[in-house]
Amino acid sequence: MAIDFKQDILAPVASDFAAMDTFINEGITSKVALVMAVSKHVVEAGGKRMRPIMCLLAAKACGSTDLEQHRKLAAIIEMLHTATLVHDDVVDESGLRRGRPTANATWNNQTAVLVGDFLISRAFDLLVDLNDMVLLKDFSTGTCEIAEGEVLQLQSQHDPETTEQTYLNIIHGKTSRLFELATEGAAILSGTPEYREPLRHFAGHFGNAFQIIDDILDYTSDAETLGKNIGDDLMEGKPTLPLISALQHTQGEEHDIVRRSIATGGIHQLEQVIQIVQQSGALDYCRKRAEEETQAALAALQHLPESEARQALFNLTQLALHRIQ
Repeated sequence: MAIDFKQDILAPVASDFAAMDTFINEGITSKVALVMAVSKHVVEAGGKRMRPIMCLLAAKACGSTDLEQHRKLAAIIEMLHTATLVHDDVVDESGLRRGRPTANATWNNQTAVLVGDFLISRAFDLLVDLNDMVLLKDFSTGTCEIAEGEVLQLQSQHDPETTEQTYLNIIHGKTSRLFELATEGAAILSGTPEYREPLRHFAGHFGNAFQIIDDILDYTSDAETLGKNIGDDLMEGKPTLPLISALQHTQGEEHDIVRRSIATGGIHQLEQVIQIVQQSGALDYCRKRAEEETQAALAALQHLPESEARQALFNLTQLALHRIQ
């Protein structure tokens, strides 16, 4: 059965989702016109709004009925996510994100960095209004770890010795951590601390699977679907799981080509590297890992009582995995 995003995932929280969108737009108002222009640009360029949807669904899965506070939390999460993307694009010197010009390309690096700072500060400004010390602590610690994940990724750039464990540490920080904040934050706000741990495990494994799938798509998809060019990670010398795995599955010249590509970056051997990654069994290994992470995420969900919202989180996890099947 094909999963329909609107019907099988969004439906339980559709009206809250619409209200949250309004709240984001109110949240990014600023006295400084440029801050507003850039914030609007990046928030609109946002993607599927998966993190806020997950936050709202987690709130319902914890038994909350009135989601007014959760809508604010979901908006805050999307603002934090947007801020990290703006900064990522500057770090990666990206010109496009999801087929649209990035903030750094439209304006410049200085503007993008400072507006990213504004979005993070504004998110915390709004978070304080929720008046929950536990939540505030969770988010402060979490955003530190997200920044650390980004720095760890930078540190591993061009390093062919990067291990799978280091890769997992990187993606936990840069991807999974915000998913965890979205779901755990929902449990805190719902007053159901007993669901914090299962939701954190769910979101952590979901985030891992999500990122591994993204990294697989870098070798199997096309720019149209991907919203960025094939081989972008390779060009930046980022040792993602397909490359780490390709190094383990190859010897001799093929091994050297992959090693050299990570060490130097650039795409002069892109075709060969893509071929090696595809033929070495590296992608099969990555698919297996994505499948394992997905199963671990679904298992964690079983600790929550059965509900329409829990089923929607289940469906969302399946849909994310279907991108590679």
